[in-house]
Amino acid sequence: MTPLAAEAITDAGTGQLILAAVLGIAAVVLLIAWAKWHPFLALITGSGVLGLVAGAAPGATIDSFTTGLGSTVGNVGVLIALGSMIGALLAESGGADGIVNRIVNGVSGAALPWAMAGVAALIGLPLFFEVGVVLLVPIVLLVVQRTDVGLLRLGIPALAGLSVLHGLVPPHPGPLVAISSLNADLGMTLLFGLICAIPTVIIAGPVFGNFIAKRVPLAKPTLLATAAVSGGAGTERSGTDRSGSGPAGGQDFVDRSDLANPSEPGELVDDQVRGRRNPGFWAAVLTVLLPVVLMLARGIAEVVLPEGDSVRNAFEIIGEPVVALLAGVFVAMWALGYRAGFDRKETSAVLGGALPPIAGILLIVAAGGGFKQVLVDAGVGNVIADAAQDANINALLLGWLVAVGIRVATGSATVATITAAGIVAPLATTLDSPTVALLALAIGAGSLFFSHVNDAGFWLVKEYFGMTVGQTIKTWSVMETIISVVGFACVMLLSLVV
Repeated sequence: MTPLAAEAITDAGTGQLILAAVLGIAAVVLLIAWAKWHPFLALITGSGVLGLVAGAAPGATIDSFTTGLGSTVGNVGVLIALGSMIGALLAESGGADGIVNRIVNGVSGAALPWAMAGVAALIGLPLFFEVGVVLLVPIVLLVVQRTDVGLLRLGIPALAGLSVLHGLVPPHPGPLVAISSLNADLGMTLLFGLICAIPTVIIAGPVFGNFIAKRVPLAKPTLLATAAVSGGAGTERSGTDRSGSGPAGGQDFVDRSDLANPSEPGELVDDQVRGRRNPGFWAAVLTVLLPVVLMLARGIAEVVLPEGDSVRNAFEIIGEPVVALLAGVFVAMWALGYRAGFDRKETSAVLGGALPPIAGILLIVAAGGGFKQVLVDAGVGNVIADAAQDANINALLLGWLVAVGIRVATGSATVATITAAGIVAPLATTLDSPTVALLALAIGAGSLFFSHVNDAGFWLVKEYFGMTVGQTIKTWSVMETIISVVGFACVMLLSLVV
């Protein structure tokens, strides 16, 4: 649970607190967007600016920041790490390729974009967005070459499936941060997130993909197309043909494949990869879905069974996020590790190798938790909450708008989520449990709004698909905006019935 201020760290008035919040957030935005600082340092500095302007004692500001940092890492960091481990085993074992190939090969023609959206959403449950892109893009290009379906008709649904899951469904960092900051019920948020994800993926994926493909003609990038043929379908790549192993044909000397084969660091370690047994379609699917099912079962049990019921107590334990994801890791070690031919050393290397890539994310999330706690402890959240109530502003709309503004300014969905959650956290204490869960989703939807040139994801998609900046804005940026708007609309509709 995220600690709320027992006693404000400053007795500043409303005007001073608003000025402190504006300058603190402005410092974060400018340091990230203009000075190009790492968000971790920008959030620490912004916390200091906020506390200084609010008139808080330096020691009190530091204590508040470290309390929020520690609480966030304790609540969110472990879950991100466990989710990353499942994703690493899914990628390394060939389980993700197996899911993609099984579904894509089973359909053709007009059904392909829908299948691509579905498979992206499925493998997007445990995988970070960037990893999902790296896995799916070669498959998309391979299917484009084999069929007459355009690149954007397949690529947009794949990106939409990954992005929607990344922004709305735990155990991804954004939703987890919002849940932790608002003290929302994870099972309920997961259930509502999945409900909103379905129409959002459909509209932003196959529907928009079919629309925009007719208006933005796009040839497949030559280098990536070659890579897709030689390696995208799960075939082994030779040491001399590495042209497509990274964005725009960049060489890949160290990636997740390397982590399972660390014995000869002086060589291009992808050359050391030998043929693996595919762990099987259903083994991969069940491993991906296990943590989700356990957490959903907990949420349902809490709704339909009375407190104190032994069955409910059992589901509350096995559906606890840490327990559910840990169970997923244990199952993945056997279903995706052992069954794929990994020995104990290789499985351990894959699991350990899943942690360094998320270090930056964990630091940003942790510093964001500290920044959020300074906002709360200074009393800024209470000022915003009182103003929103006096103006009769809907809490869901306020959370979405704040996240949208910070997302567009900084380009960081994580920073947008953390800051927005900190600002509206006091409002959450006045709402019932379902509405708090919807507030977390509204913030998540806002954090995806209009990705543009200050977002690393913008350039990742641009380079992988070989588009110009203008084409990327017309396709990727508009798709992200559709996801944000449709996701928020779904949240508002759910608020009418829960």
